Amino acid sequence: MRHKSRRPPAPGKQEKESRLKSSMHIRPATPKDVPEMLTLIRELAEYEREPNAVEATEADLLRDGFGPSPRFSALVAEEAGSTAGLALYFYNWSTWRGRAGIHLEDLFVRPAFRGRGIGKALLAAVAVVAVEKGCARLQWDVLEWNQPAIDFYQSLGAKFLDQWRIMRVTDEALPNLAGTSERLP
Repeated sequence: MRHKSRRPPAPGKQEKESRLKSSMHIRPATPKDVPEMLTLIRELAEYEREPNAVEATEADLLRDGFGPSPRFSALVAEEAGSTAGLALYFYNWSTWRGRAGIHLEDLFVRPAFRGRGIGKALLAAVAVVAVEKGCARLQWDVLEWNQPAIDFYQSLGAKFLDQWRIMRVTDEALPNLAGTSERLP
C-alpha cells in the first residue's frame, strides 16, 4: 500500500500572526527616536484630517519625554528594520479608584504595516505597563468617524463612555481662564 505524500496544511491565522510577531519588535522609545516619532505624529494628524495641527517640535518631545521629569512615555513598533508604529501615553489619576491610570494619547500604525497585528501589539504592550504599574484603567479617545478604529477597539473589549464628553480649554481661552484666579503660593 502506497502512502500519498501530503502537503503541510496552509498557514492558519495563528501561525501567520506568530510569524509576523517574530519579525515585529516593540520597545520603549529613546531620544534617538524623536525625529521619527515626530514624523509619525504628523502622519497621524494627516490621517485624522488635521495635517496642519501639529505644533510639537523635536525639542518639545525631547524635553517632555526624555528630560529630567518626563511627562509622557512612548513605545515604538519596528518590523524588518522599519518603524511601523507608535504608542504615546501618560499617567492620570482616578479619584474614584484611588489609583493611577494611563491615557493613551496616540496609537498609530503606518498604513503599509496595518493588518499585521501591530496596533494590537502596541495596545497590549501599554496594557502590560498599566498592569505592572497597578493602574486602575487604560483609556483613550477615538474620533467618531473612525469606524475601523472603533471596531478594532471594541473587539478588544473597550467600551464607550456614552455619558461623558471631552472638555478642553486651549489657545487664548487658557490664559483668559487663568487670569480669573489668584496665583497659587
